[in-house]
Amino acid sequence: MPFWRTSYHLVWTTYQREALIMPEIEARLYAYIIHKAAELGAWIYAINGTEDHLHIVASIPPKIAVADLVKHIKGASSHEMNATMNLPYHFAWQRGYGVLTLGEQQRPQAEAYVQAQKTHHHHGSTNVWLERCPDDEEDAANSNTESSTKAREAPEPYLIDEWPF
Repeated sequence: MPFWRTSYHLVWTTYQREALIMPEIEARLYAYIIHKAAELGAWIYAINGTEDHLHIVASIPPKIAVADLVKHIKGASSHEMNATMNLPYHFAWQRGYGVLTLGEQQRPQAEAYVQAQKTHHHHGSTNVWLERCPDDEEDAANSNTESSTKAREAPEPYLIDEWPF
C-alpha cells in the first residue's frame, strides 16, 4: 500500500450562484458528498458553505485526479438531490471549481476556515482568494468593471509559523 498525503481545499458554486443549498437539504447534501468521496478513496476533513457555494478540505489519493473526483461528486450529488429530496427546484452545480493544495501544517487552518464559512460570510471576514471560482473570473474578465481587477488580487496565504523543510 503506497504512502500519500495530498490535501486540497476545493470550492465550487451552485448553478448561476443561485441559493440552492437550503438549510433543509444541507446536512443530506454534505453527508452524501462525504459518502461519495469515501467510495472514491478520498477523505473529507471539513465541508461547509453557504446557500450558493461550498468548501471542502479533503485528502485525495494520487491515483485519482482531482478533476475526476470533483466531477463524480458534483454529478452524483446533484442527481441524488433531484432524485430523492423532492425539491421544488432543480438542483445543479456551476461548471468548474477552485482547488488549492495544502501542506500538513496548513490543513488545520483550512479546516477551521471551512467550518466557519457561515460566520465568515455573515461578518464579511472571508478570504477573497479562497472565495473566488473560475467562472467568477470569466464573468469578471468579460466585464470592464472594477470587479475584474478584484478577481486577481494577490493571494492571502494560510499563515504558518515554520516551514517543515
